[in-house]
Amino acid sequence: MKFLDEAKVFIRSGDGGAGSVSFRREKYIEFGGPDGGDGGRGGDVWAECVDGLNTLIDYRYQQHFKAKTGVHGMGRNMAGGKGADVTLKVPVGTQIFDEDNETLIADLTRVGERILLAKGGNGGFGNAHFKTSTNQAPRRANPGLEGLERWIWLRLKLIADAGLIGLPNAGKSTFLAAVTAARPKIADYPFTTLHPGLGVVRSDGREFVLADIPGLIEGAHEGVGLGDRFLGHVERCRVLLHLVDGTQDDPAEAYRVVRGELDAYGAGLPEKREIVALSKADAIPAEELEARTKALQKASGQKPLILSAATRQGIEAALRALGRVIDEGRVADPNDIPSPRPETWQP
Repeated sequence: MKFLDEAKVFIRSGDGGAGSVSFRREKYIEFGGPDGGDGGRGGDVWAECVDGLNTLIDYRYQQHFKAKTGVHGMGRNMAGGKGADVTLKVPVGTQIFDEDNETLIADLTRVGERILLAKGGNGGFGNAHFKTSTNQAPRRANPGLEGLERWIWLRLKLIADAGLIGLPNAGKSTFLAAVTAARPKIADYPFTTLHPGLGVVRSDGREFVLADIPGLIEGAHEGVGLGDRFLGHVERCRVLLHLVDGTQDDPAEAYRVVRGELDAYGAGLPEKREIVALSKADAIPAEELEARTKALQKASGQKPLILSAATRQGIEAALRALGRVIDEGRVADPNDIPSPRPETWQP
């Protein structure tokens, strides 16, 4: 399945059904009269957060969603039925924006959350509604109101407790494969990872979700390389594990490049808790390992962990460090709700 984290779709709620113009004409009934029923209301357009989805790929093949028109009214005071609703099923972590792609409508972070995006038009009144003492036989009925239509943007931000960041080929996918059941693509060339990956970590009796983000390079905030479009997937993370490739000549500069891109992106990423680790320790000579560790410590302001996914050196220490920060966040925010959200939205 291809990964798609943004989609633009067109929605339209159903028109209301028209009211009916009808009169009673029955044998042996001395006085007839108007008996036209009201039209039914048009269908609504909803968005619902469901389990089992982790991409918006369904909206690549269908971009138009229209609810049904309400049933027209009929004689004998029979009102029309409501038109069928349309529900857009989206994965957990989906944000819904207006057509300008800036105005946030909803942020769906829990399974079962629903929001009304477009309300169906009201049905029209039948002629029975207009009967008065001075107008015993009205010959008018209202048409149903038109539904609402608009374009909206769906933007997915994966829900993960911890995120992996670093330059391309820093060992992020290898680390993810070593600590979870995920099987990301791993190769010895940059940009092996082209879309975010998720895995569930089980360590010391706890579980948390780990996200692997495609590598950043200098100028990513200006669109260089894969750009910074995937950084939105770590906005919800409680902690970042910053992997720095220990086999390169200047680990400190590699750290500063990634931190510069986080600062340029903003959105709260520069303030997130960060754990720094020097990866690929098994491929570094002992005399160089200490020097590169000190250089990285000076650049980051903290003592980095020494990791090797191949030999599992430092893996458990890194997982415990991530778990402690995640547990602290869960205690501080037991409900894990980023912000209050409205139940319905109208333009």
